[in-house]
Amino acid sequence: MKVLKFGGTSVGTPQRMKDVAKLINDGEKKIVVLSAMSGTTNTLVEISDYFYKKNVDGANEIINQLANKYRKHVEELYATDEFKTLTKDFLREKFEYLHAFSKDMFTLYEERMVLAQGEILSTNMVTNYLKEQGVNVVLLDALEFMRTDKNSEPDPVYIRKHLKEQIEANPNADIYITQGFICRNAYGEIDNLQRGGSDYTASLIGAAILADEIQIWTDIDGMHNNDPRFVDHTEPVRQLHFEEAAELAYFGAKILHPTCVQPAKYAGIPVRLKNTMDPQAPGTTISNETEHGKIKAVAAKDNITAIKIKSSRMLLAHGFLRKVFEIFEQYQTSIDMISTSEVGVSMSIDNTKHLNDILNELKKYGTVTVDNDMCIICVVGDLTWDNVGFETLATEAMKNIPVRMISYGGSNYNISFLVKGEDKTRALQALTDTLFKK
Repeated sequence: MKVLKFGGTSVGTPQRMKDVAKLINDGEKKIVVLSAMSGTTNTLVEISDYFYKKNVDGANEIINQLANKYRKHVEELYATDEFKTLTKDFLREKFEYLHAFSKDMFTLYEERMVLAQGEILSTNMVTNYLKEQGVNVVLLDALEFMRTDKNSEPDPVYIRKHLKEQIEANPNADIYITQGFICRNAYGEIDNLQRGGSDYTASLIGAAILADEIQIWTDIDGMHNNDPRFVDHTEPVRQLHFEEAAELAYFGAKILHPTCVQPAKYAGIPVRLKNTMDPQAPGTTISNETEHGKIKAVAAKDNITAIKIKSSRMLLAHGFLRKVFEIFEQYQTSIDMISTSEVGVSMSIDNTKHLNDILNELKKYGTVTVDNDMCIICVVGDLTWDNVGFETLATEAMKNIPVRMISYGGSNYNISFLVKGEDKTRALQALTDTLFKK
């Protein structure tokens, strides 16, 4: 059995819902994970913000606007009065539920309940449409099987057991529909897998049922070898190793959530990235297979801050790096890149929430300088050290770009360059021209 995930743009309009329904109704048994309709989660965040600010009128006005939008979708989506009435009744119940938050104190607990409604709306609408078409479909409630533990990490044993129970209770269904993103936490409260978490849901489900394949359907033909928004003549990458895909996702390739591939990787299940707008396109397959001796793609991560601490006391002083890293750990700030010398260490971060506190602590140990508005350019492929010349090829492409820092050797799949944000497009184009020229 395969697991298929469709993002918000893939179910963003009634016509696209119909297209997805036609695509998945191919006679093969499958589990389909759906995101909220595009724009819905952002609207639910806005509603929550009004509730936090105790602006009940503002929240209710936005709820009514969203309700009107969905009622119009019903008229376009369904052909029969039976399913129009069924879905309108369901929507009325859900929007009354949102209005009810006007009466109580609003906290993070309530916000998570509000944010969960987007996926609940989309899955019910698509399920009802499939039923109207005569498809043998069952809606599986993700809140009944998708769960995180006390560390906010997915609980694979719980997920496997309770998902199996739901499937076995409906053994004759041809298609199972369920919600992405949402879950319950270890205390039974409604929670979520963070933004982009529908990819994660699909991967967790795939690992739980040992799926033949996990398909992530979006609005682009697989993962490209560079960012088509900034670079000319990009092409889809047809095959990636899980580690290569994770590097690209972390360093800016928006098509895939960075954590998505982990459950699939450990279970050895291939992940295929497909295009809803062009279903016949081959897309990108991600697996544990490596194409040896090949550079695959380039990605960029914006809004990076570089921090350099220089100290003569560092020379031959054990414990210096430990003290530096403990400061970042204390303020729960991850480091992207790091480079060391005898008297200094440079690091890059993308979370500046505690930057001033971090700098104040670092100044106890040396002279600190900061570079803002930086960008990490990441070159991904089979970059093991015995592939002679690959790192030279990448650095040759960057010969006219000022490079603040280089990271190579920490991974077999990645060499990264830290450059000014203003040089990003020039660097991406130069790498494409050098690495992927015909």
